Amino acid sequence: MTIIIDPQSSGIAGNMLIGAFVDLGADADELKEVMEKSAHDFGEVEVTFTRVSKHGIDSTFCHVEMLEHKPSTHFKDFITKIRELDLDKKVIDTSVKIFERIAEAESKVHGKSLEEVHFHEVGASDAVADVIGSVYAYYSLGYDSQKIIGLPIAVGGGRVKTAHGIIPVPAPAVVEILKDANMIGGPVDSELATPTGSAIYMELCDEIRDFIPQVKAQKVGYGAGRKDFDHPNVVRIIEASDIGQSDEIDVIETNLDHLTGEEIGYLFDVLLEAGASDVSITPIIMKKNRQGSLLKVISRRDNREVIIDTIFNETGSLGIRIAPNMHRGTAKREFETKSFNINGKDYDVTFKIGYVNGKIISKRPEFEDLKKIAKDTGLALRQVKELIQ
Repeated sequence: MTIIIDPQSSGIAGNMLIGAFVDLGADADELKEVMEKSAHDFGEVEVTFTRVSKHGIDSTFCHVEMLEHKPSTHFKDFITKIRELDLDKKVIDTSVKIFERIAEAESKVHGKSLEEVHFHEVGASDAVADVIGSVYAYYSLGYDSQKIIGLPIAVGGGRVKTAHGIIPVPAPAVVEILKDANMIGGPVDSELATPTGSAIYMELCDEIRDFIPQVKAQKVGYGAGRKDFDHPNVVRIIEASDIGQSDEIDVIETNLDHLTGEEIGYLFDVLLEAGASDVSITPIIMKKNRQGSLLKVISRRDNREVIIDTIFNETGSLGIRIAPNMHRGTAKREFETKSFNINGKDYDVTFKIGYVNGKIISKRPEFEDLKKIAKDTGLALRQVKELIQ
């Protein structure tokens, strides 16, 4: 399953994420108790959940009301209190990482060390409730075992009043937290992405993408924001089943007209040993009607330089073309080994199984296993294939 967090319309805040998690099945009564109890040492809060309509989108609104304001505290003391909460270790650890993201952003913006950072808004009781509530709901839904994909964040615009005075939107801390994410200004003159919501988003997401990948939506939850705009002020979370996996690849190619057949065969093996995902050689007619070959190599992006160096060294090519960052759809793959008795002897054969949307689309024996059996038994390769079907 893939989980998609979609803040493209109205940004992101901790209470919006919690509302969406409740919409997807998290226990609201349990979350209320956890959030109010966790925030108590930082200031009393009251948590309520209501169903609301945001411009026609039925959603869950999580309202965290601060009933008590306590003085801000230093980061070290703040984290000590978080670690003393009576919660599962994984909830505590993830929550600490989120607060560390916020503190590191604040320290960079204000030119202070972590020890000097005072938590103002981000250390207030409502922010503690938002972070603990989001993380608790995330684990209660089992999302920690799923892939989480985040989409671009609408950050709003204009200016906002904070403990540090009036600052532009997005706030400097938000910009720091979202450095590796894609931001979209607007669509309103208002703050849409809070430091707390942004830090939760960045910690929970495994990958940030521009668009929804090829998936099949199963369930959708909407978490409402406090403000009302001319568009639905909601964050959307989608539970989806995987249709196919995708990875980014480079297609690397060059023309060859000076290598013998044996040398090309050797090059083929060397490139596979260097980590190429696939290698193909296609006969072509080059300029001046010279016969040649088109070498095309598919490589994962992180192995690009190794493949290029190998081609230069082995072929002496003066030019290599690269089509970078192409997306390749792949079926989910698993391997299964079965034993077959052929002519009184047991042989292990590994099958490569391909799945799309949970269904088997192919189940093929590994060629090297078949070749080994054929050589050992003296049977024709086609006979071996028939015997293991």
